[in-house]
Amino acid sequence: MMQDFTTLDSQTLIDWTRRIARLPSEQTGLMEADPAILSFIRDGVAPLLAARGITLHYDRMGNLIAEAGPEDGALELAFFAYAMTHPRSTMPAPFEGELLEGDGTPEIRGRGVSEQKASLTATLAAFLDLAASGALRHRLAWLLLTAGETGRHDAITAALQALGTVPRRAIVAIGTNGLISLGNRGRQDMQMTIEGRACHSSTPWLGVDVTRGVRLVLEQAERIGTTLGRDPLLGPATLICTAIRTTPEATHTVQSVAHLTFDRRLLPGEDPQAVFEGLRGQLTLPEPLLTRLERGPFMHGCRMEADAPFVRIIRDAVSGAGLPSPGTYHSDGALDAGYLTHRGAEAVMWGPGHPSQFHTDDERVPVPDLLAMARGYRAVAAGLVL
Repeated sequence: MMQDFTTLDSQTLIDWTRRIARLPSEQTGLMEADPAILSFIRDGVAPLLAARGITLHYDRMGNLIAEAGPEDGALELAFFAYAMTHPRSTMPAPFEGELLEGDGTPEIRGRGVSEQKASLTATLAAFLDLAASGALRHRLAWLLLTAGETGRHDAITAALQALGTVPRRAIVAIGTNGLISLGNRGRQDMQMTIEGRACHSSTPWLGVDVTRGVRLVLEQAERIGTTLGRDPLLGPATLICTAIRTTPEATHTVQSVAHLTFDRRLLPGEDPQAVFEGLRGQLTLPEPLLTRLERGPFMHGCRMEADAPFVRIIRDAVSGAGLPSPGTYHSDGALDAGYLTHRGAEAVMWGPGHPSQFHTDDERVPVPDLLAMARGYRAVAAGLVL
């Protein structure tokens, strides 16, 4: 039996993690609407809650929402877990849920197990154990989002609308190697289209070459990048081109259309819409080239102090459970902690699984880390809702 748990033992948590690792929930072009993602939630994970008498419901995007505790009370804590993983790519046996030995330590191997699925299982176990106590004085929620690899806040926006409230505190369940993420930069994606006129390459003066426009706009972006601010802990705001494609795809042809993707990293507090509007006025080209800049997905940044109240609550609860007090770091990746902070919650990213394992061909998580994090999650939640 896991120390501090009353209804679940260590073997059950290991079995659940392996079961969940065996269920494919890969990112595809359908994103959150992919039938495999929705089936993973409804047919793979939901039965674990239903079997223990938990009332759950789904929102308009298929996110699963489960709550426990007094219905009229404030929502003190919510766990946010993720269904979608990186595609299997070149990973051998990505959905076997293998239990292996790594340097004498048992490890569970599978796609997403380090990034999303170990955290999913550990938070689920903590939620179910507390819900079964029947002694909750405050509300506790567990949400499984259809997102995980989308780079946008659509799923959590729908989930909070259905939840009807913003939790006072939130734990975003993602692999952080057991460290508490104090924040991250946000991101605004943009798509630029440059239009010219095609002609045969033997008579380039008859066309309008968009590759000239590509060169000019990349130079503009580089100059803009030198003027952006920097957070002393999170790093710089940046503006980077991440993709370029020109057409027509034909030999000996001056190119008439270019598509560029830009990634603008945001500092906490920067308004994504305002940043986009500013860049739309800066990334321009002279006629006869025509340009169009369109706003794409975005994610908010956030930053929390190392001695913030929620950080102290986590550390005290974990230490009280006899576990090592977690360290802190600042994440390079953006997820939903920024959105939750933007909506007024105290939010951290925290979970088992090392970020260096994400998207690799040998993704795995140590079983002791999985079990320790489950105990840590339960200890934090218990201190807030019991």
